[in-house]
Amino acid sequence: MAKKKTVVLGILGTRLDMGRRDDRWERWRPTVSLCQHEDLLIDRLEVIREKRDQSLANFISNDIESVSPETEVRQHDICWGRDPWDFEKVYEALWEFAHSYPFKPDKEDYLIHITTGTHVAQICLFLLTETHHLPGKLIQTSPSKRRESGLGSYQIIDLDLARYDQIAQRFEDHKSDAVSFLKSGIETMDPSFNSMIEQIEHVAIRTNDPLLITGPTGAGKSRLARKIYELKHARHQVSGKFVELNCATIRGDSAMSALFGHLKGAFTGADRARPGLLKSADQGILFLDEIGELGLDEQAMLLRALEEKNFLPVGADTEVSSDFQLIAGTNRDLSKDVADGKFRGDLLARINLWHFPLPGLRDRPSDVEPNLDFELDR
Repeated sequence: MAKKKTVVLGILGTRLDMGRRDDRWERWRPTVSLCQHEDLLIDRLEVIREKRDQSLANFISNDIESVSPETEVRQHDICWGRDPWDFEKVYEALWEFAHSYPFKPDKEDYLIHITTGTHVAQICLFLLTETHHLPGKLIQTSPSKRRESGLGSYQIIDLDLARYDQIAQRFEDHKSDAVSFLKSGIETMDPSFNSMIEQIEHVAIRTNDPLLITGPTGAGKSRLARKIYELKHARHQVSGKFVELNCATIRGDSAMSALFGHLKGAFTGADRARPGLLKSADQGILFLDEIGELGLDEQAMLLRALEEKNFLPVGADTEVSSDFQLIAGTNRDLSKDVADGKFRGDLLARINLWHFPLPGLRDRPSDVEPNLDFELDR
């Protein structure tokens, strides 16, 4: 069987590969240096470049011919558009290149050079290789610690995670730890309960959309909301505070003031300004338990704050901004409340993107060991 050819695909480094003086051989130039390693024989080098960089590419090709005459250099024109840092445009251009290139994996082995190009281009090459649109392994080069040497070093990276059981197991362990954290020590073999907690873990760390947690009083809605916050905070996904309010405890002006704040003198008894809970939750999480108890006016202002990240404090003419994630809790059937005119349908649609129903204590599987800290709403 004939030995496979080694083919390297890489982007021309318009800065790192540059060098026209005689001392260029003392500098590390990734594309040229790649062809100077005695233990890495490259049969063909596919250089991806923009049309305007043809002169540099020709110069690099001549240098490669002088140090590695057995390496064939081919150049490919590609257009990133006006902005080489536009992820969508760069990915689209490289995707089109990958799908038009005549790969022959039965006859050739491919190495994808990810050292040159912008960081955006390097990420795109990684993604295309990881998804096998580019059917090869990654090769990364780096300069030598000895400044007088331009050879540098290289490392071939195989993205087949099946070869790295420990890495794959570590990912599973992290996920399992997060699920256990959210369950707060409750262990059960009930598949539906475990599946719901796993779904919460999956959603909570991947979105800032509102979450709706339903269930009877004592089901653990407040405790779970705080656990979601602690999980996201530990992963640096929120930097603000966890702010909690039981909406059943406020009515009228006090509800508006508690949620949206007020200016000094806005109403009788307002002897000083109050920022409000929405502002206090900026960059954090706002948990509104028993959200069905809010009045329609408060619901309207909350909806606007969720959609526009702005709201008016009581007595103010200037809007205040706050970017927070809402977790809503309720023991009511909000769809019935919408039908009865007690809850806004548009607000329900906004907070019901992700709905997690918690079973009550009596409905939980018999093998669940209760954890009182978890079971009691605070």
